[in-house]
Amino acid sequence: MKACVILNPYSNRWRARERRPEMEAALKSAGINYELVEMEGAGDGVAKAMQAVRAGFSPIIAAGGDGGISEVVNGLYRASPNAVLGPLGLMPLGTANDLVVNLGLPRDLNAMARIIAAGKTRRIDLGKVTLGEGEAEWVFDNNSAIGLEPVVTVHNVRIKRIKGTLRYLVAALQAIGEGPHWQAKLQWDGGHYEGRVTLVSVGNCPLTGGLFRMAPAADPADGKLTFVFAYAASRLKMLSLLPRTISGDFVNDPAVQQHHTQRLVIELESDSPIQIDGELRTLAVKKVSYEALAGRLDVLSL
Repeated sequence: MKACVILNPYSNRWRARERRPEMEAALKSAGINYELVEMEGAGDGVAKAMQAVRAGFSPIIAAGGDGGISEVVNGLYRASPNAVLGPLGLMPLGTANDLVVNLGLPRDLNAMARIIAAGKTRRIDLGKVTLGEGEAEWVFDNNSAIGLEPVVTVHNVRIKRIKGTLRYLVAALQAIGEGPHWQAKLQWDGGHYEGRVTLVSVGNCPLTGGLFRMAPAADPADGKLTFVFAYAASRLKMLSLLPRTISGDFVNDPAVQQHHTQRLVIELESDSPIQIDGELRTLAVKKVSYEALAGRLDVLSL
């Protein structure tokens, strides 16, 4: 069958479009028969993935960064919400390429094209996010968060002159400087918490932002989501935890809890932004529900 390549040209601040000839050469060298379409703005990847599924293309290949991959995955989900999705091929053209790294896949385009051509798949879980009282629904392959983490994303979007993972680190320092916190209620399988939080990070995979292991015990094939929440009472405490998020050791701090669950509901007294696979979905949410979708995506893999 014919593959459909969905390219997000905006990934890595337009570098993805610059690398299109390199990517196409890799696909052709691997003998992949494909049709290529480009996203034309935020959300267009969802529509194009839905169209590709309904037109019978297989596999669907997401070319770009984690945000573009997430749009393609959401398009697959909306086209077949009750089915195992895929096979999905990945051509990493983004800044962090978190999903590729988490799955132990190469960033080299020629190597990835050969993996796609070989046709071997790995089945992984997805997470589902429902905002408010069913106001919007998204799935994610890597992670989602409310609190400090999406505040970091807000700063990351604003930074123009710094590139790569250093941009995420600078954004984290800027966000910590604001000292944000929220009053929250959390309910999950067999547990609950009520009190202040600085962040709640929900992982299907461990690594996010190319640098931070926000849910270090997350396993994309265990049928559960792994979430971490913490309250850091001061900016100094936040700063002390920041370098430990790189290794994931911060979860051993008494201010931090990590749990595994199939469902999580978060209610906040004041608005928080929310990020889903690194993309801001809204700047103001007070209720979020998470659910693990076990074994729902087949990724072309080693």
